[in-house]
Amino acid sequence: MAKLRTDVDAEVGIIGFEGMTGSALVMGDDRPAHNCYIQLDAEVFSIDVVPFTSVLSESPTLRAFLLRYVHYFHLQASFTGLINARLKLENRLARWLVMCSDRVDGERLAITHEFLSVILGARRPGVTVALQTLEGRGLIRSDRGEVIIRDRAGLIKMANGSYGKPEAEYARLVGHIH
Repeated sequence: MAKLRTDVDAEVGIIGFEGMTGSALVMGDDRPAHNCYIQLDAEVFSIDVVPFTSVLSESPTLRAFLLRYVHYFHLQASFTGLINARLKLENRLARWLVMCSDRVDGERLAITHEFLSVILGARRPGVTVALQTLEGRGLIRSDRGEVIIRDRAGLIKMANGSYGKPEAEYARLVGHIH
């Protein structure tokens, strides 16, 4: 989550079981530029900075692997910037829902309209309208605090080309997400 000030922030990337935070450490810095939030119920693993940086210095193979992941993540973030600047809210929402579904088991996402508004950098009423648009097309079902994906292929089409290129790079650099 990039933050300009307390009341101005937006999601710049999404990480699930396929990835990691702490890219600044992989690249030799000692602190992150952004905050990281757990958005959905998940099991997470952590390692303290000292043992992590020690292992990185001892294993050029691990460092190279993690640098490929960091490269992918920067690509994902750059696409997010492009998409947020150029696509309609319902396209951005469709992309985010597919990306999120890549990283969870099942098709149920426990997420509120309010949190989606923060993630997408949009007003909450706009998110509600975008959800209703996707639901009206039979792509999702939206209930209070939950979105259920009903037509993944339809969501990818609705994403208007914004889903796929970074994911293909992930597969090339690291391996398939699923």
